Amino acid sequence: MKIDKQKLYTLKDARNQVLEAADAALDAGNMEEYEAKLAEVKGYNAQIESVEKLLREQERFAGQEPPAGNPGLEREGQEDGYAKAVKRFADAARSGFRVAKAAGDMMQEGVDADGGYTVPQDIVTRIINLRDSKESLLSEVRVIPVTTKSGRRTLKKRGQHTGFATVAEAAKYGKAATPQFTTVSYDIEKRGGYLPVTNELMEDSDNNIAAVAEEWLGDEARVTANKEIMTIVATNASTDLTDLDGILKAWVGLGSTFRATSKLLTNDDGLLWLGTLKDANGRQLLTPNPAEPKQLQLCVGPYILPVKTYDNDTMPSTGTKIPMILGDLMEGIAYWDRRQFTIKVSDVASVGELNAFEQDLTIWRGSLRDDCTSWDTEAWVNGYIDTAAAAG
Repeated sequence: MKIDKQKLYTLKDARNQVLEAADAALDAGNMEEYEAKLAEVKGYNAQIESVEKLLREQERFAGQEPPAGNPGLEREGQEDGYAKAVKRFADAARSGFRVAKAAGDMMQEGVDADGGYTVPQDIVTRIINLRDSKESLLSEVRVIPVTTKSGRRTLKKRGQHTGFATVAEAAKYGKAATPQFTTVSYDIEKRGGYLPVTNELMEDSDNNIAAVAEEWLGDEARVTANKEIMTIVATNASTDLTDLDGILKAWVGLGSTFRATSKLLTNDDGLLWLGTLKDANGRQLLTPNPAEPKQLQLCVGPYILPVKTYDNDTMPSTGTKIPMILGDLMEGIAYWDRRQFTIKVSDVASVGELNAFEQDLTIWRGSLRDDCTSWDTEAWVNGYIDTAAAAG
């Protein structure tokens, strides 16, 4: 007899109803009823697990008989860590990302402090890989993975290194100049957004459910980081570069401390403006790097500036003002990456023009944890070119 997936969904719906009754009993302080409902949930969990294993066997042996001696149970050892995480995640999604908590427990694996479902680490790794696979400002700054909500790092800025003094054999070490250290603190914050999904997604495969979440959270994490980095860039006073001479002045102003590792960052508007610049002989000043043709460089006086462009969404222009950031953001900005994601869902919520109940949707609310701070404000110039002024 073939097992229908509808049987699985029916069991999970029934389990969800019992979970809601258990929550209500716990809120009312009726511990006897709460324990009874938990026992019912355990019974449903056992049935759901058996049906899921049988369904997996059906998928593996579609169109053929299972091998002799196989009782219909999949060998769990054949699943790697990621496959197991996908299954757990998909199961949680189909059950509304609900996880039962034992009486008296404030926290349980899979649940964060505000009740959201914590995404398994194997899937988080895939999300981070997707985030970093697309071009973003994260490649320009110092990304520091952290495991605590807050903390600090003590560092010595590049320009503050004094070097060791010369010491004669058998002589005492003299007192060097007092080192100048800076303490940078971080405080991880929660940031979130929404994704509407059709209820039919829950009938899809485990891998497809996980893939939707991975792509969504990966893209949101990347865009969120871009916005935070641009916010820190803007903490340095904006500088009107005016023209090519202004770019040269800002570049020289970085000093030899940062100039060797610096570049010019701009957007598509900036790429267009730079592409119009020519020397006295009519040759364009923005050219491909002969050693690496995909990379651009700008000839400014005696210097050749590496140029990196991003789309206008990543580095937006402000009216006619085009961002022209010069410097080494790897030395200037720190992105503190908690690498933790949580999800909550609702099938009755309204967000903007979306109404989950009326439109037969489920709205996922995703959250991530991170922080972004300045590291060394002397490492970059927050410049811009005003095309309206340049045209005038």
